[in-house]
Amino acid sequence: MRERAATLAFDDPINIQYTSGTTGFPKGAALSHHNILNNGYFVAEGVGYTENDRVCLPVPLYHCFGMVMGNLAAISHGACVVLPAPGFDPEATLAAVQAERCTSLYGVPTMFIAELGHPRFGDFDLSSLRTGIMAGAPCPVEVMKRVVGEMNMGEVAICYGMTETSPVSTMTRRTDGLVQRTETVGQVMPHLEVKIVDPDTGQVAGRGEPGELCTRGYSVMLGYWDEPEKTAEAVDAARWMHTGDLATMNPEGYVNIVGRIKDMVIRGGENVYPREIEEYLYTHPDIADVQVIGVPDVKYGEELMAWIVMRPGAEPLTAEQLREFCAGSLAHYKVPRYTHVVNGFPMTITGKIRKVEMREQAVDLLGLHEAGSIESA
Repeated sequence: MRERAATLAFDDPINIQYTSGTTGFPKGAALSHHNILNNGYFVAEGVGYTENDRVCLPVPLYHCFGMVMGNLAAISHGACVVLPAPGFDPEATLAAVQAERCTSLYGVPTMFIAELGHPRFGDFDLSSLRTGIMAGAPCPVEVMKRVVGEMNMGEVAICYGMTETSPVSTMTRRTDGLVQRTETVGQVMPHLEVKIVDPDTGQVAGRGEPGELCTRGYSVMLGYWDEPEKTAEAVDAARWMHTGDLATMNPEGYVNIVGRIKDMVIRGGENVYPREIEEYLYTHPDIADVQVIGVPDVKYGEELMAWIVMRPGAEPLTAEQLREFCAGSLAHYKVPRYTHVVNGFPMTITGKIRKVEMREQAVDLLGLHEAGSIESA
């Protein structure tokens, strides 16, 4: 080991980490020792790990969530890692927390939703938990409230980032309240910079104005492996990583992710951000999970479609019932025209929802292969 270490430098590539491929084909992000060890260390600082912590890690170890935010965060602070099962299993995860007296639990929102919705959820003692990390996708407000209140995770952190930034760029703090945890993805991490720019001009946006979130600092990847053109598209000459995410920043420096530029739906000239609609639909008492996408439409360019997972025992919602629920709370052009009740969503191997695949399936489901085949009423 000493001989091998003597041949390495801290900024050498140590890992080729494939992106999740939520909006297209995965690319290999080359990450250095410097990238991942620093990021893991500062994530652990953010949740206050010590050698007394026991981290339940049901997320994949071959991606940044498990490898960096999980393993490296724990190892850098002497904490214990608990692996509940070979793959994600909500009951095994809950059982591991109870049996090992875990103090921290990780997961993407869909994992927490599965745990909270498990028929035996109330049978497990989760009183040892104090913190954890929810990342990988925007967290619905109602889910966060239940995680804090019913899973005893009062210090749970929201982390935002991407594979190309090793991964975490912003994070909520232990002292942040429910508002910061449910309405933002926290503040910039130590030794990093973030800015929000107009996607068209590249100029920095004003506080509270939406724009593309960019990150710069030690966490930015060396580049996409053997893809210099793709690297140049993502990382500019000043070493700013362009995330493709739309965000706002408030005067206190808290960042709110509005949505992905590629996910934005343009309906009749109006820009619609699916996340806003999803947040409202999560408040429906019969909806366990929901994703909103845009589908082709001859009249408006795009129409909205809601994919819905119902709570156990609830009757499937119709499009008319959903419209009635949204009436008076969402602008008319933000109300989904179509609904599709499913048992789950197509996901990447790391647990992120593949909206690009959902759109492809929706075109088949609704018969929208030919332009103009369906016209809005």
